[in-house]
Amino acid sequence: MTQKRQTNQITEGVIWKQLLFFFFPILLGTFFQQLYNTIDTVIVGQFVGKAALASVGGSSAQIVALIVGFFTGLSSGASVLIAQYFGACNEHAASDGLHNAYAISIVGGISLGIIGFAATPTMLRLMNTPAEIMQDSVIYLRIYFAGILFVFLYNMGSSILRAVGDSKRPLYYLIACCLLNIVLDALFVIVFHMGVLGVAIATLISQAFSAFLVTWKLLHAEGMLRLSLSRIRFHSSVLKNQLKLGLPTGFEAILFAITNIAIQSAVNTFGTDTSAAWSAYGKLDAIFWMVSTAFGISITTFVGQNYGAGKLDRIRKSTRVCLVMDALVSAVLVIFLIAARNFLFSLFTNDETVIQIGCEMLVLITPWYIVYVFIEVLAGALRGVGDVIVPVIITLLGICVMRIAWLIGALKISPTISAIIFSYPVTWLLTALFFIGYYLYKQKKFFTSSGKQD
Repeated sequence: MTQKRQTNQITEGVIWKQLLFFFFPILLGTFFQQLYNTIDTVIVGQFVGKAALASVGGSSAQIVALIVGFFTGLSSGASVLIAQYFGACNEHAASDGLHNAYAISIVGGISLGIIGFAATPTMLRLMNTPAEIMQDSVIYLRIYFAGILFVFLYNMGSSILRAVGDSKRPLYYLIACCLLNIVLDALFVIVFHMGVLGVAIATLISQAFSAFLVTWKLLHAEGMLRLSLSRIRFHSSVLKNQLKLGLPTGFEAILFAITNIAIQSAVNTFGTDTSAAWSAYGKLDAIFWMVSTAFGISITTFVGQNYGAGKLDRIRKSTRVCLVMDALVSAVLVIFLIAARNFLFSLFTNDETVIQIGCEMLVLITPWYIVYVFIEVLAGALRGVGDVIVPVIITLLGICVMRIAWLIGALKISPTISAIIFSYPVTWLLTALFFIGYYLYKQKKFFTSSGKQD
């Protein structure tokens, strides 16, 4: 009964109100997910030193983003299909999708955990990780890979809950996880002086706790959301469709991560101060990505359920409303980050050089966040109707290929941090223009053929 009422809110309710009701729990959940990573950075930066700060947030963070980003993209295929099945009230298909998704999480988590643990030193060397932070980076990254199964289980489970309109429980679980992580960070680092090792162990335990909570919820859910351990296996027809939707998005995430790794490698050549500043900026930059990701998940779920329910007129309406909302919130964030930049960087380190470098980075990048709004929302809307191939191609060419080309050319002309930074606005602008053009083309074709209008 509750599930049906939630579905009706997305497919029948006032769009802007329901987007907000759905968006805020996702935003807060993403905030707490980022917060427990940021707490790691703050604690090691203040109580261990800038080398430890670079170890936790530099090359290690980019490698984690690559692996987790791929799986998150892969899991989007499962969540889109489940949203469509849920909107169409196809209980059997939704149940198969749920159990297939958990099978992917378990197999993927174990496999990538083993591979990542073994390949950690090689990956860090390929990224030009400074010698003084190599040992701590290996420790942090290996422990993270040892618990990556828990990351996969939580991400998949929470994406399934959101796909059917439940964005509150993932929030509650992340709050509990964040609080546990803060306590453990303080205990292991400040009290027991375990350094980077303590931060890594605290993160692993917290992630295991969040995975347990979301799995427990699904095991005790009702109807098509009920998880049964004995039914966790690959269902060939569902697996094919989930991979068809999820793999392109997963590879898109890999492409993003690879370009970020290339940028991190270039940044590392400027020394520990610059690497530490980039690490701290990455945590502030995550504030925008929290908002952007929340809007992207919201519009994908809205479009997916309305597409499954056959309510095509609401797809265009919800996309338009989401664009406006995301743009307004992003503008406020840009103003806040620029105005408070010195204070924000001082939370991570007392080193004046690191703070100055970080502030310069922030001022150059943040005004261009508004442009990225179009990429996130339009890609999310297209993903909701199952259109993933062309958006991945646009992303590949507009962001990944162009960014690598920019780095190669710009660093030869002007080997400076500014030259690296400007790869972001240039590629965002090009990609946004391509997405706008493609979405308008698809919208005209889609709505003309369907015969439905606002």
